[in-house]
Amino acid sequence: MTAETARELTGLDAIAQAELVRARQVTPVELVDAAIAQVERLNPGLNAVVHLAAERAREEAAAVDPALPLAGVPLLLKDLVVRRAGFPATDGSRAGAGRVAVRDSELVRRYRAAGLIAIGQTNTAEFGVTPTTESELFGPARNPWDPARTAGGSSGGSAAAVAAGMTPLAHGNDGGGSIRIPASCCGVFGLKPSFGRTPLEPDAGALLCRVLSNHVLTRSVRDSALVLDLTAGRARGSLLDAPPPPAGGWLAAATAPPRGGLRIALSTSPLAAVPVHEECVTAVEQAARLCEELGHHVTEAMPPLDADELTAAWFTLWRELMGSLVAEVARETGVEPSPDGFDALTWEHYLAAREHTAFEHMRALTAIDSAARLLHEFMEGFDAWLTPTLAQPPLVLGEFAAPADRVARYVRFSPFTRLANVSGQPAMSVPLHRSPSGLPIGVHFLGQLGREDVLLSLAGQLERARPWTGRLPA
Repeated sequence: MTAETARELTGLDAIAQAELVRARQVTPVELVDAAIAQVERLNPGLNAVVHLAAERAREEAAAVDPALPLAGVPLLLKDLVVRRAGFPATDGSRAGAGRVAVRDSELVRRYRAAGLIAIGQTNTAEFGVTPTTESELFGPARNPWDPARTAGGSSGGSAAAVAAGMTPLAHGNDGGGSIRIPASCCGVFGLKPSFGRTPLEPDAGALLCRVLSNHVLTRSVRDSALVLDLTAGRARGSLLDAPPPPAGGWLAAATAPPRGGLRIALSTSPLAAVPVHEECVTAVEQAARLCEELGHHVTEAMPPLDADELTAAWFTLWRELMGSLVAEVARETGVEPSPDGFDALTWEHYLAAREHTAFEHMRALTAIDSAARLLHEFMEGFDAWLTPTLAQPPLVLGEFAAPADRVARYVRFSPFTRLANVSGQPAMSVPLHRSPSGLPIGVHFLGQLGREDVLLSLAGQLERARPWTGRLPA
């Protein structure tokens, strides 16, 4: 297969690729071969893919049922939490190097049932700890639009792979913005579903289940919607469950305009007192004008949340989550935790978590729950809340390397995305803007709980008005 043919095939979205298979214009193996060729050509400069299972993927593609909705479409899995039997299970950590998954996660089983072929795994921040992807185990995932800059995190490898044209979609998960942050940095579409919408294994633990959602990063809105149709529903044994899906499904919502004018709240500044880059403000202002041109009603509004209290509560729980993941690796490997096995920030969180009291834990949970109630009350008056996805364009690599003040740097870069994880509401980053130098800058919409259909309908409408799916780096 020529490089030009591979680029043409992988430049299509997943639905278009599957249509070629059904029409017998290409075979599933040819789709997989094209994706593998793109990974081999592009990945040395991006470090987006950390494990390539080429022969296994070809074998599975040769055996896939061509009648399945996404038969033969190549997929990359993020190396964090979600497992594929026989694939590494490092979670981006040196302490996890050498671990291999023994079974498929429920989400992976649903991907396979849809006909998707997992060709490998993508780079991630260790345990998803930072909003960039620069673990000591794998090194940095680079932005396809400027390799000196971050692809975002923690699903940075997935976003970079999709943006570069390796595969039309890649798995990601989002515990504080880890789908939406890299989607913004790399110029792809990223939806975080409502809590409980997609499966998460019950053994992930109550704290992780409280904040984390699984889905995919895509170039087209319709791909995101179809994958949600094919994978939604809680895992067996999970106590989490989302409101019922829309009657016609999410793909139908994404391909039809919203019914009537939506009520959209607008904020260009975050709750936290951090500056927002002028290009991020411009992106939101232009998106607001586009929404108004499309018949929606945009009103400046902000929920009445205490930013300092919420930030303190969030990072209390975040440190506990990182600490629990360190302890779990130690339990599985039988190796006592030490700073030699973990990145510096993860180790800092682990040590801090060991000092937390039950009182501090419960106080943080109460603050999170109070903020969630206020967010839900605020959203009763709106169908969507529009903000920047990030307060800055993609950062230069190495921003989080210095040991001091990492939490403050995290907040300065990403002050908006955590709110959807606090409340469990769906949210998305939409790639509507580019800086003068060509860097992608996403805009962020948060929706009402369970109303992914409203967000996807709006995103599809925005995509048709300002198409972005044909953009690929040179």
